[in-house]
Amino acid sequence: MISNAVIAALEKYVPKENIFQNEEMSKHTTFRVGGPADCMVVVTDLTQLQNVMKYIQKLEVPFFVLGNGSNLLVSDEGYRGIVIKLGGEFLQIAVGGTEMNCGAGVTMAMAAKQALDHSLTGLEFASGIPGTIGGGVVMNAGAYGGEMSQVVLSVQVMDHMGEVMELSGEDMEFGYRHSAIKGKPFLITRVRFRLTKGDAESIRTYMNELAAKRREKQPLEYPSAGSTFKRPEGYFAGKLIEDAGLRGFQIGGAQVSEKHCGFVINKENATAADIRQLMKTVQERVYDQFDVRLEPEVIILE
Repeated sequence: MISNAVIAALEKYVPKENIFQNEEMSKHTTFRVGGPADCMVVVTDLTQLQNVMKYIQKLEVPFFVLGNGSNLLVSDEGYRGIVIKLGGEFLQIAVGGTEMNCGAGVTMAMAAKQALDHSLTGLEFASGIPGTIGGGVVMNAGAYGGEMSQVVLSVQVMDHMGEVMELSGEDMEFGYRHSAIKGKPFLITRVRFRLTKGDAESIRTYMNELAAKRREKQPLEYPSAGSTFKRPEGYFAGKLIEDAGLRGFQIGGAQVSEKHCGFVINKENATAADIRQLMKTVQERVYDQFDVRLEPEVIILE
């Protein structure tokens, strides 16, 4: 648990109303599951974030930087540490010419809409991805032939001691659902995109087409974390799961979606334990039948 002394110290760096104790993580994840985090701190500018990061490092307390919670499964017991959520200036977007500068807390959908509003093309693929820009860049998120690596010009990152640096798109070493900072002690604060001038009506039409495809093929009516597993080389995770006879397979309130087998959904008040057990069973069945190991795309926080 986080002591009162720690809370008092955090209040030196962020307003008291931005500090939440025993915050239920089910309110902050698209799976809609997860127990309480000891503490959640909302930071609204770079200085606040630097001070909080430096203080946490002195404490040697576990911490997690939360985006939109769209690729996250938090245990039913919650998280014994500090969750940092980006607000304020990290939710701002600035556009100049064909460049767009986004705070890391901006949602992918909002960035795509802002690009549309300025007749800029290149981010249409992101319009239906539920995560934030920061998380999307870390994992090189993509859909329908587009991915972050195609449009990222540079990335501002902060290390765990509060030092800020700028990385070019090339420095990020993007790969499939991977970047140079994934799993490293860095967090993204801002991202600059290089887009292309386009026709607003054509961009809007394409975004509407992608939205229709998502509604048709994905179980958007249920809480989920999107694609549950990474695409194994040479295969499609959803096809393997379907071929293993797991369409609609259910443990507790968690189910392999009947609409798209690549999605595990919270169908009926699932617990995190239900989802974890279902994911484990899917991995075992697919490996037993096809000798392919499915790797979770979902981050598990416990």
